[in-house]
Amino acid sequence: MVVMDTFAKRIGLAKILKAIFGDAHRQILVASYYLCVTGGALSHCEAWAKSHEPGIASSLSSQRISELLGTLDTDKKQSFFRKWMEKVVEHDYLCYDITSVSSYSQLNEYIKYGHNRDKERLPQLNLAMLFGQKSQLPVYYHRLPGSITDVGTLANLLDHFKMLDVGNLHYIMDKGFYSKKNVDCLVSNRDKFTLAVPMNNKWVQKAVDEVYDTIHGPEGYQKIDDEVVYVHSRLYPWGEDHRRCYLHLYFNATNRAVAVDRFNEELLEYREELESGSPVAAHQEAYDTFFIIKSTPKKGQKVSFNTEAVSTYIKRYAGFQALISHGIKDPVKAMQVYRDKDAVEKCFDDLKNSLDMKRLRMHTSATVDGRLFVQFIAVILISAIRKKMRETSLIRDYTVRELLLEMETLTRIKYSGRYKSIVSEATKKQKHILETLGIPLPD
Repeated sequence: MVVMDTFAKRIGLAKILKAIFGDAHRQILVASYYLCVTGGALSHCEAWAKSHEPGIASSLSSQRISELLGTLDTDKKQSFFRKWMEKVVEHDYLCYDITSVSSYSQLNEYIKYGHNRDKERLPQLNLAMLFGQKSQLPVYYHRLPGSITDVGTLANLLDHFKMLDVGNLHYIMDKGFYSKKNVDCLVSNRDKFTLAVPMNNKWVQKAVDEVYDTIHGPEGYQKIDDEVVYVHSRLYPWGEDHRRCYLHLYFNATNRAVAVDRFNEELLEYREELESGSPVAAHQEAYDTFFIIKSTPKKGQKVSFNTEAVSTYIKRYAGFQALISHGIKDPVKAMQVYRDKDAVEKCFDDLKNSLDMKRLRMHTSATVDGRLFVQFIAVILISAIRKKMRETSLIRDYTVRELLLEMETLTRIKYSGRYKSIVSEATKKQKHILETLGIPLPD
C-alpha cells in the first residue's frame, strides 16, 4: 500500500476524498487499493485488509462494504467530481467514450437490454467516461441506461457539466457519437470539440469528391507519427450561425485494406441488426444507402446488400477519414489529438478486465452506484501509476498489476492502541521500484 498511498496523496486524490467523505474516505481508498492489487470481488476485501490495515479491516466486511457503498450518495459524488475536475482539468483535451457493463441485477432501473459492446446476452448498464489526455487521468464518469446508444448520450453529458460548472472543455470523440444534432449542441454551447465523422455521410463524401484528384499530390503529403497521410483541410462554417469549424480529410493508402475490411465488418453487423428486428437509429443512413429491404406477405422481410452502392463506396472512399473540429485548425495536430484518445479505451480495459467489473453482481441501484465510484477511484490510481511508470521506463519491466504485486510484501502495518506502525523489510527489487518512482523508503 506504500505505492498507492503515495500516489493518492501525490495527485491530491486522498485530500479531496477526505474533504468530501470524512472518515469514510479511508475505507474508500483501501477498498480501491484492494481492487488495484487483486482485482477480486469486494466481498473478500476484509481478509486482504487484515494484513495491510487491520485497524479498519472489520469495517470492510461484506455486509459493512454493502452499507458503505449505499451511503455514497449522489450529492457527495458530484461534489467530488467538481473538486477533482478543478484539480486535474486545465487546458486539457478530454476523451469521451462509452462502454457496456453486463449485470445479473433485476432491481436496478439502469440495467436494460441494448447494444452490448462485449457481445454478451445479458442486460447491461452503459458507462460514459471522460479521460484527460495531458493528465492521463480519468476525470469523470456517468452511468446511463443500457438501452441508450452512444450517439444519444452527449446532450445528457453536457447538461451534467453545466451543473458542475466546469466551464467549456475540448471533447475528443469517435464516430459513434457523430450526429448533426450532437454537433449542433456542441456548437451552440460554444464547446470545443474534435469529432470523427462517418464516411457514409453525403456531405463528407461531397467534400472528398471535390478534392479527390488533388489530395494525393505533394501539397497533401504529410507525415503523422512516421506514417504517410494525404491531407486536405478547409474552413467549414456550421449551422445557421456559421460557427467556425474545420473539416479535416485524410487519406491513408497503407490503411486502405484495413478500412475495407472494417467497412465490410460493419455492413455485416448492420445486416444482423436489420434481420434481428433491432435496428439502431444512428445506423439508419447506412441502412438506406447500402441495403435493399423487401417485405412480402409469405417470406416476410428480406435484407440484401446494395452491391452497387457498396462497390462505389469502397472504390471511392475507403482509406479516407474525416474529422470536424471546433478549436483545432491544424489537421496534423487534430489527428494526433484524436489518435491519443486510445487512453480512454485502456481505462475501460482496466475497469472491466483488471478490476473485477466484467459483470456486476450487485442488485440495488445504491450499491451499484457505490461500487462504480470505488472502481473509478481505483482506475484513477492505476492511471496515475501507469503514467509515472511510462515516464521512468518501468513499464518495460512490469504492468501496473505486476508492480503492485511485487510491492505487496512491503507494507506499513498499523496496530490499534499504544503500538506504533511497523514497516516490513524491503527487497532489492522493491527498493529499485521505490527509487525509480521517487518514493522514499518508509521508516
